[in-house]
Amino acid sequence: MAPLNRIIIDTDPGVDDVLAMLLALAAKPEEIEILLLSVTYGNVEVQSCLRNVVALFHVIEKELEWRRARGQLEGFGAMLSSKPLVAVGADHPLEDELLMADYFHGIDGLAGVHTTHPHLSPSDTWKTLFQPPPANASAEEVAEARELASPSTSFRASQIPAHKEILRLLRENPPDSITIVAVGPLTNLALAAAEDPETFLKVKEVVVMGGAIDVEGNITPVSEFNTYADAVATARIFALTSPNPASTMPPPPPSHKSIMPPYPRKLSRQLNLTLFPLDVTTPHQLLRRSFQEKVDPLIQAGSPLAEWTSAFVHKTYEKIESLTRKQANPGVELHDPLCIWYMLTRSAPNWMLAPKAPEDIRVETAGQWTRGMHVIDRRNRKKGGIAEQVKSPGAVDIKNPMESLVISDASETSGDAPGDNGGWLDINKGNRINRIIGTPGEDVFGPYLLERVFG
Repeated sequence: MAPLNRIIIDTDPGVDDVLAMLLALAAKPEEIEILLLSVTYGNVEVQSCLRNVVALFHVIEKELEWRRARGQLEGFGAMLSSKPLVAVGADHPLEDELLMADYFHGIDGLAGVHTTHPHLSPSDTWKTLFQPPPANASAEEVAEARELASPSTSFRASQIPAHKEILRLLRENPPDSITIVAVGPLTNLALAAAEDPETFLKVKEVVVMGGAIDVEGNITPVSEFNTYADAVATARIFALTSPNPASTMPPPPPSHKSIMPPYPRKLSRQLNLTLFPLDVTTPHQLLRRSFQEKVDPLIQAGSPLAEWTSAFVHKTYEKIESLTRKQANPGVELHDPLCIWYMLTRSAPNWMLAPKAPEDIRVETAGQWTRGMHVIDRRNRKKGGIAEQVKSPGAVDIKNPMESLVISDASETSGDAPGDNGGWLDINKGNRINRIIGTPGEDVFGPYLLERVFG
């Protein structure tokens, strides 16, 4: 049976990224096929992020051995059936200074788990898997060296940059057959789109965790971390949803030496992008009491996965309390896992779009205090011209909402109308973003994740 979803996960593995990957890998083969884990910098520097991905597979394999010995169902069918490719990508933003969230996730991205639990961490031989082989090595020698170096047989290591692997997969598969789930800074996606925009636009949907619309940011008063970490990359990806991408592209840097070329004036289609901002992700939490009730008995029984996960999740609860106040039952916010839940249950009618979707949401890239801010025109002013409005049907399971829009050639648009700097009221300008505002339930997701991952 063909999987319902074939996905690429672009990730900067800290705590909630790992929980997201666990949820995806633990899915059934008929639900998800994971083609690629595309690794980027973000929560910590990129090599630490890559190490966390390799460690994740290492621990899952130990868990499967433990479950087999106990006669339990093994689970993790999506991982075993697809054997995902892992590729390392960007190590810095396109034009900004490198920003990390190690203050929250710990210096290794997982609250020091590699130091506190060395018996669950892979040896450093894995690093050679992602390096090109010696020029004089035979194919047999390369294969043997990689087998000895690999801490896991459940993934395949790529020596090609992640953005090129994204393009290769999109190029080799039919249009609208692959969804990219992006839960870190969008640098890898922006690099792929800049190199070959038409191939990138073969993607079925890009699901993005990022931004803050009607709530405060988590890195500045108005900005969410993933967007702030590379606002230019986010703005460039958002621009591909526009009938006129030039209308929302970020301005050139002060040096006028941008490494990113503009998009062609004419593109064959617009990007279908679904956004999960902090507004909808923050209320979905993994509460400490529920987590302990699930994993503590498993730890006592010897579960490697429960022991490993508990180490960094409990440290995260402690960090949350140190940054806020003592809570009776604190919760880890499940920002990134929510995007995987959407992929698993997207036909559920409870997934709700913003009433006026798709919305013209733009990203501030140059503001002194507002970089990374998601901007919406809240003025009570009518857009010029007549265009068919895409209405939210309740469920987000839409093939391509962009098909209902009136699309014009970018060359037909000119400068801004008087009193409308930025073309906010021009139907031929602006982005077209599908923003999620409702889910199958804030209280049910934490228990659902635990049951899916730990059985």
